[in-house]
Amino acid sequence: MSTMHAVRAHARGGPEQLVYEEAPRPEPGPGEVLVAVKAASMTPHELTWPETWTYRSDGTGPERTPIIPSHEFSGIVAASGPGVQSPAEGEAVYGLIPFTRNGAAAEYVVLPADIVAAKPATIDHDHTAALPLAALSAWQALVDHAGLRAGQHVLVQGGAGGVGSYVVQLAAGLGAHVSATAAAADLEFVKDLGAEQAIDYAQDRFEDHVRDVDVVVDMVGGSTQSRSWSVLKPGGILVTLSTPPDQEEAARHGVRGVYFIVEPDRDALRSIAELVDDGRLRPVVDRVLPLAETRSGYQALETGKRRGKIVIHVAD
Repeated sequence: MSTMHAVRAHARGGPEQLVYEEAPRPEPGPGEVLVAVKAASMTPHELTWPETWTYRSDGTGPERTPIIPSHEFSGIVAASGPGVQSPAEGEAVYGLIPFTRNGAAAEYVVLPADIVAAKPATIDHDHTAALPLAALSAWQALVDHAGLRAGQHVLVQGGAGGVGSYVVQLAAGLGAHVSATAAAADLEFVKDLGAEQAIDYAQDRFEDHVRDVDVVVDMVGGSTQSRSWSVLKPGGILVTLSTPPDQEEAARHGVRGVYFIVEPDRDALRSIAELVDDGRLRPVVDRVLPLAETRSGYQALETGKRRGKIVIHVAD
């Protein structure tokens, strides 16, 4: 088979550029695997990122069009390139594809073998595809950057969001005391994820309800981020995925501020799969769409309120 069905954009733009069509099936090179995609999921704003359209993370260099979006996937290894010993052909895997490469809104995708991991055994491909970017973001925020320890207090700004819902679960699963801000309609949802305290951000000032926090994980930015310094205990840390924090403010409060962009990480994916199979982490899925309706999913990312990931079901 030399072709496949895929969703591609032939020019920069938003969801209106996405076309469901036949495309060449990629072939794995040295150190790469070809994955038969079973499910993929989409990330808000990825069509606006410069690296989506070029070969470099800073967005420079020649255009990469036509591009295939959706960089989180779950599937089966169909073939291996030279030098690949693991994963084996036929193995069920999942992962996060670098944004400078084609994504998984297609029947097949090629990616480096050393960034994929065995999928969780207890959930299906659709739910697995909802994990990689959001769960890796949560892991890297809490484990890699904050060095979270059991018994510490974590405040999650935006606890019901795509990443926040995993931060709440993971922090609770690692033994932390979790507070989270959310909309009124999401307070019970956030508590069900593991938050001991859920704060309605529209009605209550979180500063009136939490203090002496060890770790703030911020998915909101703006004034929420700037107000978060005051609730951290001396030596605490604010980790954000929204906007780089004000280092002068961090120093003034005797705390640290860290901004990061999520990266593929096989070892973290393995740990996440274990947490899922142990029942301590569950995927949050808003809806599942067929591959041919990928464009409508990206439109929903821009216009609608969601609880969890929008997943593309590619194949049974």
